[in-house]
Amino acid sequence: MSDLKLSVVDQSPIRESGTAADAIHETIELAKAAERWGYTRFWLAEHHSTSGFAGSSPEILITRIAAETSHMRVGSGGVMLSHYSPLKVAENFRILETMSPNRIDLGIGRAPGADHLTSAALAYGSQVGVEFFGTRVADTLAFLTDTPPATQALADVRATPRPGTVPQVWMLGSSDQSAALAAQFGLAFSFAHFIAPDGGREIVEQYRRYFRPSRFYGVPKVSVGVFVLCADTEEEALRAAASRDLWRLRFEQGRLGPYPSPEESLAYPYTDEERAMINRRKTHSIIGAPEQVKQQMAEFADNYDTNELVVLTICYDFKARLRSYELLSELFNLPRRP
Repeated sequence: MSDLKLSVVDQSPIRESGTAADAIHETIELAKAAERWGYTRFWLAEHHSTSGFAGSSPEILITRIAAETSHMRVGSGGVMLSHYSPLKVAENFRILETMSPNRIDLGIGRAPGADHLTSAALAYGSQVGVEFFGTRVADTLAFLTDTPPATQALADVRATPRPGTVPQVWMLGSSDQSAALAAQFGLAFSFAHFIAPDGGREIVEQYRRYFRPSRFYGVPKVSVGVFVLCADTEEEALRAAASRDLWRLRFEQGRLGPYPSPEESLAYPYTDEERAMINRRKTHSIIGAPEQVKQQMAEFADNYDTNELVVLTICYDFKARLRSYELLSELFNLPRRP
């Protein structure tokens, strides 16, 4: 696909022997490089109560990234709306849009991004459950656009400030429920293949089939998030990817630590069952040398019938992470900026 756009979703990963400050600094440096290399947008993820990711507040990181860049769109990938007041989310993003007009994306997620106890701490006594998530979305959109909210008791409330433009709004998800909400509200939909790849194409097709035009979008708009790790050789790529293999294995075992080194990951005494799990997971990622990666990414985009991939790359060495994004920029001839 010659017109393929590439974007970034970044989770501010913390490596063993590194710090959260290192992770945030690397996110900022990656964003500046991504703008130079022609990436379309840069999204910041939200995770809580983990020593593996430093990005618990995408709104704050967006402020810094937008100030450090000038062309690329910057946004949340995403804000976990189930935890928060629609008014406060709308006001946060209206401030961001005021400071960086026509550059802000509000990506909304349904997942908690946290364990049950942490989710309860974020809600802090609120009894509004996930069954009201659609109402939260409706009220957030209303506060963003100065239209009547779905919650009638809030009809006289107005979000401030009032910028002349509105952020792009995306629904992020890895399920048919998120796709249905995106279609119902006429929002763009970004499918998180790197989280739950099975059935992804059917979920995206469902979104397109039931999409209702809105003031935000007249036609369906789709991007797909995918894990990619590209290196100058396949051997280098597989070595770098070993860190995420072990991290994800530990994550699934309830051990939410930082990212291990390739040396530790390659020396780890995996059981046959664990190796089988890792090998199955790798079939849903794109890892390899440049030409391998280019072909697989083009086929992947064609399979989803999308012209935008949102790339997640995590490895222990920050230079290898940068190099992966740089290689992708070269492979797809992204428009370089000074």
